[in-house]
Amino acid sequence: MPATLGRYAFALAPLAAAALWGGMYVVSKWGFTLVPPMTLGFLRVALGAGALWLVVAGRGGPGPAREEWRTFAALGGWVTLTVATQFVGTELTNASQGSLLTVLTPVFTVALGALVLGERVTATKAAGMAVAGIGTAVVIAGQYEIASIAAGNLVGVALLLVGSAGWAGYTVWGLRAVRRHGALRAATYSSLASVPMLGVAAAVELWYVGLSPADLPVTLESAGAVLYLGLASTAAAWFLWYKGLEYVSAGTVAVFFFAQPAVGAAFGAALLGEALGSGFLAGGALMAVGIWIVSRERAASPDDSPEPAAGEA
Repeated sequence: MPATLGRYAFALAPLAAAALWGGMYVVSKWGFTLVPPMTLGFLRVALGAGALWLVVAGRGGPGPAREEWRTFAALGGWVTLTVATQFVGTELTNASQGSLLTVLTPVFTVALGALVLGERVTATKAAGMAVAGIGTAVVIAGQYEIASIAAGNLVGVALLLVGSAGWAGYTVWGLRAVRRHGALRAATYSSLASVPMLGVAAAVELWYVGLSPADLPVTLESAGAVLYLGLASTAAAWFLWYKGLEYVSAGTVAVFFFAQPAVGAAFGAALLGEALGSGFLAGGALMAVGIWIVSRERAASPDDSPEPAAGEA
C-alpha cells in the first residue's frame, strides 16, 4: 500500500509543474519589455540549470559517463528548441493564442509516446485526454475573445506549435534518462547542456538588435522576472515534470499539462485582479475529471513504459 500511494503521489508532481508554469506566460510576456526573448530564455535556463546543479553537487555522487553526455546533449537540444520557439512565439502572439497552442503539448506527447516508446493509448486514456482537452478549451474560450485567437502573427503561431512539439520530444526522449539517472540528475544535465546553445542564440540576438549585455536593465522588475522563470518555472518545474516520468508513462504525464491555462487564469484573478471567464468553473471541472480519469487508470495498472536496459541512457 505505501508503495502504491508513493507512486500515485509522485504521479501528481507534473500537476505541480503545470501550476508553476501557470504564470509563466504573463511573466515572460511582461519580461520581454525589459529583456529580448532569446536573452531572457538564456538567463532563465542558465539560472535554473545552476540551481539544479547546486542541489546535485550538494548530494554528491558520480556524474554521467562521457558517452552518456550525448544523451543529455540531445535533450539539451530539445530544451533549446522549446525555449527559443516558445519565447519568440510568445512575443509575437496574443494571450489567447499562447494559451491554446501550448496545450497541444499533451497531444504531441501521447503521439510520440506511442510511436517512439510503444506506449499503449487505451480507450480510457483517450477519453480522459479528450475530456481534459475540452475542459481546457472551455476555460480558454471563457477567458479570451474567440475572434482574437484567429488574429495575430502566423510566424508566432508556427513557433508555438514547434515549441509544443519540442517539449513533447524532451518528455518522451527523456524517459530513459530519467529511469536511469533519476529526475533530478536528468533535468540538471539536460539543462546544463542547453546553456551554451541558448547562449549562442542570445549573443546573436543581442548583436542583431544592437545591444550589449551591459545595456540590459538591472531592475527589481527584470530581476524578479528572471528569478521566477529560472527558479520556479525551470528548476522546480522541470524537476517535477521529470519526477512524474520516474513512475508513469510519458503519455500519462502529458495530461497534467492541460491544467496550465486554468492555473494561469486563477493566478491572474488572485494576483492581478483579473476577472475569471464564465466558463472557468465548468471548464476547470471537466479538466479535473479528465486528469482524474487518466491518473486513476495509471495508478491502478502496471507501468506500460519500457524500462531501460542497464547500458541505456
